Amino acid sequence: MNSRFLDRLHHPSRPVIVFDGAMGTNLQVQNLTAEDFGGKEYEGCNEYLVHTKPEAVATVHRGFLEAGADVIETDTFGAASIVLAEYDLADKAYYLNKTAAELAKGIAAEFDTPEKPRFVAGSIGPGTKLPTLGHIDFDTLTAAFAEQAEGLYDGGVDLFLVETCQDVLQIKSALNAIEEVFKKKGARIPLMVSITMEATGTMLVGSDISAALAILQPYPIDILGLNCATGPDRMTEHVKYLSEHSPFVISCIPNAGLPENIGGHAHYKLTPIELKMALMRFVEDLGVQVIGGCCGTRYDHIQQLSEIGETLTPKIREFSWEPAAASIYSAQPYEQENSFLIVGEKLNASGSKKCRDLLNAEDWDGLVAMAREQVREGAHVLDVNVDYVGRDGVRDMKQLVSRVVTNATLPLMLDSTEWEKMEAGLKVAGGKCLLNSTNYEDGEPRFYQVLELAKKYGAGIV
Repeated sequence: MNSRFLDRLHHPSRPVIVFDGAMGTNLQVQNLTAEDFGGKEYEGCNEYLVHTKPEAVATVHRGFLEAGADVIETDTFGAASIVLAEYDLADKAYYLNKTAAELAKGIAAEFDTPEKPRFVAGSIGPGTKLPTLGHIDFDTLTAAFAEQAEGLYDGGVDLFLVETCQDVLQIKSALNAIEEVFKKKGARIPLMVSITMEATGTMLVGSDISAALAILQPYPIDILGLNCATGPDRMTEHVKYLSEHSPFVISCIPNAGLPENIGGHAHYKLTPIELKMALMRFVEDLGVQVIGGCCGTRYDHIQQLSEIGETLTPKIREFSWEPAAASIYSAQPYEQENSFLIVGEKLNASGSKKCRDLLNAEDWDGLVAMAREQVREGAHVLDVNVDYVGRDGVRDMKQLVSRVVTNATLPLMLDSTEWEKMEAGLKVAGGKCLLNSTNYEDGEPRFYQVLELAKKYGAGIV
């Protein structure tokens, strides 16, 4: 991959890369009117401003570049068609993303120098629907992300930023969409993923940091880190885990503290110098190389962070990666300290009469209860096999796995002689699953098909 951004990121001097701050916060202070948004029906759709009032977005981009940001993000956080549909703008998704990218690239070029190159990250937000909770199906979400990613790619972004991720299955969908664009265009650009850990200590669907890392480790990501939800103080333990275990460059892009509701509006009280001091510690002590600001951060926050980039070098990390499967909640190392890896086999229609009977009755609650029973009995992984003559195995796998994945804390082993059933499970299971199994008994086509599934969905193979 030929990338100026990666050349900068991996330069021997190991520079700290500074991203910009909050687009929404700095649009709000411009006191935009309904007319600026193109009419009352579009008011609040910041992504539409690149069409109706691009100078407002340009003001934010220039403000952050003048403050010293190395990377500005496109005004496309909510520019997937499934989000734009709320404003009846779904048909403009490709156009708005391409336009936003071209706008940002043009402004970045004004500030770009050999000594301080400037870059544009194509922002892809999480959307408003969580696939793990059944709000939207995997294929529909992936198609929306692919359209958005193609617009950003054609607009010339230097890297993709999949940000504010709340659901690991949503991340897989976005990464698959981006891979579709790479395949279509015949060339790759760098990839950054930024997850959001709530004040509860997990992602919105309950994933801890070990699960997120295990799930994303198989993907060709260049930068993995955190953004949004909290200030830097509540990110410390998560960043420390990444510092000790992640093979990826680490980013940290916090809010300006936790929001406080004052007069019906969110207020962020972390000062620029406080944000700087917190991120200095992450750079010096934990090896964070990419920093920036999320909600509530203004130009003066980024100006302070740019001083870090001018004076500090990230600590050289020594990390230890532990191979693991993962549920959506936590990682499960393959190597157990006091045991071998135990696979619970009760959810196997090929070998369990009780499972077959419950499956034929479509007693999904009963099958989930069997899964929970195996968790209590000490299994490390749950085998799921719905192969039973006369039934629609693809449907059964989807129905069962979509329930087990949120009701059991263990990784799943998707067990079938038919790859279509495996994929049905992978489309609803956000964790790092195991595929059971592949071999040459059924010929090379099936063997390679299972390998392709593992690559696409980040699964392990038996």
